Amino acid sequence: MTNFSELALSPALLQALDTLEFRQPTPVQAQTLPIMLEGQDVLAQARTGSGKTAAFGLAMLADLNSDITRLQGLVLCPTRELADQVAKDLRALARFVPNVKILSLCGGVPLRPQLASLSSHEPHIVVGTPGRVQDLIRRKALPLDGLSCVVLDEADRMLDMGFIEPIGDILNSAPTTRKTWLFSATYSDEIRHISTRFQRDAVDITITDPHTTKSIEQRFYRVENADKITALKVLLSAHNPTACLVFCHTRRDTRDVARQLQELGFSAQPLHGEIDQRQRDETVVQFANGSCQVLVATDVASRGLDIKGLPMVIAYELPHDPAVHVHRIGRTGRAGESGLACSLVSGREQQRLAAIEEHLDTSFGWQDLPALRGHKDLPRPAMKTLAIDAGRKDKLRPGDILGALTGSGGLDGKDVGKIDIFATRAYVAVARPQASATAARLRQAPIKGRKIRVREL
Repeated sequence: MTNFSELALSPALLQALDTLEFRQPTPVQAQTLPIMLEGQDVLAQARTGSGKTAAFGLAMLADLNSDITRLQGLVLCPTRELADQVAKDLRALARFVPNVKILSLCGGVPLRPQLASLSSHEPHIVVGTPGRVQDLIRRKALPLDGLSCVVLDEADRMLDMGFIEPIGDILNSAPTTRKTWLFSATYSDEIRHISTRFQRDAVDITITDPHTTKSIEQRFYRVENADKITALKVLLSAHNPTACLVFCHTRRDTRDVARQLQELGFSAQPLHGEIDQRQRDETVVQFANGSCQVLVATDVASRGLDIKGLPMVIAYELPHDPAVHVHRIGRTGRAGESGLACSLVSGREQQRLAAIEEHLDTSFGWQDLPALRGHKDLPRPAMKTLAIDAGRKDKLRPGDILGALTGSGGLDGKDVGKIDIFATRAYVAVARPQASATAARLRQAPIKGRKIRVREL
């Protein structure tokens, strides 16, 4: 399959693909979509960023009957970030399909609004984390009798996070006639067991990943732990990336490294599992829209991040599992762009480097840290984020925000960046020099006929 038009997709789905400028299917889409559209179970090995969401999303929407108000599709994800991103991607694919309700149901956010949404209008598709979905099923708030398809997205990560019991509970509660599509970055014995237990004659598909060696330059630096923050400063100052994702193992390391970078003058934010949902959303928004240069994250928290054009990633410490290293560096060098992946390696981590070399069937030499000549003032990010206390529930649209910014806000269109709209709030990136004056003017001018609170992040 070399073109989406070869598939039995509705005109509404083909129109959405055209609007999203999806011209050629990715390897995972080309290999899995025809099989899923035929109604078969699939066990697919594919990394983050390979296009798997569009693959199972198109197959799920092709089988959906939006005239029937009942739950027909369920996607389970390991984290809220990934669930929110998957739900956003599915809504984009379903934009021309009438009356489709796609609901995100995740833990870490209040339960009451989710119960209210389920009782008012049953969704056609739910994207959620296993624990919250299991809880809602037990409360009899999420009926599964009409369910025709279940997707386990990043199944390996869900098992790593201890979700095996809720996943089994959910699948045991689902109709036996359902289709089950399992996507995992790695194949372990546990993944094989899940497939054998819950899938029927699943077609096994492995997507090779040439991208990790062709478009990404990997550099390894021998640095002891006490010197790593200095090495990190040197690398960031020398390369000055527009955006860089720094990986740490623990939540504590994530907080400490982000704090030390801030003290050194970098625009840096931490991302880990203890951050509340609003702060998490605002951190990811600022990184994605160019308002924050460095995001320091754990591997689990970084799952689901959809950052376009990420030029650089840095491993503050090597992971124990070589496959995790491949996932990390796979964040950069996407869509044909080049990427730089740097790793700081202490003496006790050299066995991990040997395992990575064996996994990738290559050998890496040591690099010397670049020299910094004199003091360099660190440039601030070009954009700054404004938070607007209104969102989808207020019928706020990107066009409303853009109109206010270029009207009463006094901005030129070129000074407006990415706009993100959530249920009750919205965020927009604007040119940093104009941010304060723009926010002040918006506080005095109505948006959609009323004054709305606007603040700078």
